[in-house]
Amino acid sequence: MSNELEIKELEEVVVRFSGDSGDGMQLAGNIFSTVSATVGNSISTFPDYPADIRAPQGSLTGVSGFQVHIGAEQVYTPGDLCDVLVAMNAAALKTQYRYAKPGAAIIIDTDSFGPKDLEKAAFKSADYLGEMGIDPDRVIACPVTQMVKDCLAGTGMDVKAMTKCRNMFALGLVCWLFDRDLDVAFNYLKEKFAKKPGVAEANIKVIQAGYDYGHNTHSSVSNVYRIETKHKVPGRYMDITGNKATAYGLIAAAEKAGLKLYLGSYPITPATDVLHELSKHKSLGVITVQCEDEIAGCASALGASFAGALAVTSTSGPGICLKSEAMNLGVIMELPLVVLDVQRGGPATGLPTKSEQTDLLQVLFGRNGETPMPVMAATSPTDCFDAAYQAAKMALENMTPVVLLTDAFVANGSGALKLPDLKDYPDICPPYVPEDLRGTWTPYMRNEETKVRYWAVPGREGFQHILGGLEKDNKTGAISTDPENHHLMTQLRQEKVDGIRVPDLEVLGDKDNADLLIVGFGGTFGHLHAAMDEMRAKGKKVALAHFKYIRPLPANTAEVLMKYKKVVVAEQNMGQLAAYLRMKVDGFVPYQFNQVKGQPFVVSELTEAFNNISDK
Repeated sequence: MSNELEIKELEEVVVRFSGDSGDGMQLAGNIFSTVSATVGNSISTFPDYPADIRAPQGSLTGVSGFQVHIGAEQVYTPGDLCDVLVAMNAAALKTQYRYAKPGAAIIIDTDSFGPKDLEKAAFKSADYLGEMGIDPDRVIACPVTQMVKDCLAGTGMDVKAMTKCRNMFALGLVCWLFDRDLDVAFNYLKEKFAKKPGVAEANIKVIQAGYDYGHNTHSSVSNVYRIETKHKVPGRYMDITGNKATAYGLIAAAEKAGLKLYLGSYPITPATDVLHELSKHKSLGVITVQCEDEIAGCASALGASFAGALAVTSTSGPGICLKSEAMNLGVIMELPLVVLDVQRGGPATGLPTKSEQTDLLQVLFGRNGETPMPVMAATSPTDCFDAAYQAAKMALENMTPVVLLTDAFVANGSGALKLPDLKDYPDICPPYVPEDLRGTWTPYMRNEETKVRYWAVPGREGFQHILGGLEKDNKTGAISTDPENHHLMTQLRQEKVDGIRVPDLEVLGDKDNADLLIVGFGGTFGHLHAAMDEMRAKGKKVALAHFKYIRPLPANTAEVLMKYKKVVVAEQNMGQLAAYLRMKVDGFVPYQFNQVKGQPFVVSELTEAFNNISDK
């Protein structure tokens, strides 16, 4: 075979790292994503880790995966199937091979395919490749563990510490396959392990060893692949997860509003990273409190809001249940509050590391009394920045709690974010009580046009007041049980939320002549967009309308939904958005596509279902 190495340019590629939950697959995937985002590639990632706190090593239930889709053009999903599968042990190969394309390259650590490893992975024989029908020519079989030990011999590290670096060898090999610059990976490790330079140097040494192995044995892999960036917008980019983007968006909103940011939270998967990230930014005026429970997290945030801060509480679905009474308190006191709900699989503890869209009706209606509360849903990891900013702006300017929905897929996934310029973002103008109302002001005095009550921050002389959970008189602010007053206050709170202006619902694709309109909300945007693109590429007339603002709905919602012959609402629940839209739009009777698997949509399944509907 010729030793000439051919470099082929690809439009896109999907890589899946998999191994035991202690093998560092999330770190390897994150570094590879960062390296790719830094050179301007479009990326979409999907961390897929087990719900077990620590499954037995080498077990089928303990496999952790990280999938990244890299493209020269915009990519919308992490990909249905991967072009390269890294399987660090036998269990990973057994469980993750189903996510590989028929011709995918497979990288394995042969040192983790011994008799005991194969037994744990439920293989019946030593011929594990034959048992799974895998062509050996597609497999890059390497004794990774032993080579890492050889690489780090003489460093003084013990065997356990050495084997923790195996993920970096796989990363180096993948970087060679895709012609990645290692300097970005090296800098990432130096920063991550700044307080442990020895660990950083060991990992850097192993990445280089993996890269060199690929380079020196390229006769077994005929090509190196390069993915060039097209239509790159000048600017600084970073690989960012949805949770981190949410945190940054909240910081940006507080900065724009000139307020301190307060987060009252209780740790819960998959929302905890927002608490972790915000706790790093005390220098920016961020205050974080890890409370004793979910109720305290929300109630403390309301206290911070009363005191004049941008107040946030973060949780997932089970925490929303517990926070509901305190959220109601925010509604009746009419205080600004951002409630972040990072949705996960349920009910109960359910699938805490998996993703669903099953909290929609809960955040819309899951409280006692008439409690109108705006609801938004972020559409991608990078959109979490804008969504958090807009949720904070909506809460502060309309004196109301606002729910921001993300989900585990969006929160833990990542994308390439062009670092925003805060000057490009709209001003945030809280409705502070005007000075000329001193002496006549009462707590529920409102802007007559918007129905938004004025905000009197404690400390302003002449504006002392109290708020609470009992209904108040519209004119005096005193406790009132008058039936006419209660009806009026209920109506005013509803009118305030209904009057919030949100952008019109945008229609993508064949918006003027589509035979089928696809409708979704939140984190399914990328998969639905990709399905639409595939169908249009085959001559179908298809459009997409995706909801980011759910309460209040965009003003043109009914016009859009009733315009098309066929509409399908696709969501990761049993039909919650479809039910809500039927409630709000007279005569709307859509088709539905519903899955509740704890996994992202598969684009091929979407296109098959949508084609069946279109052809009816």
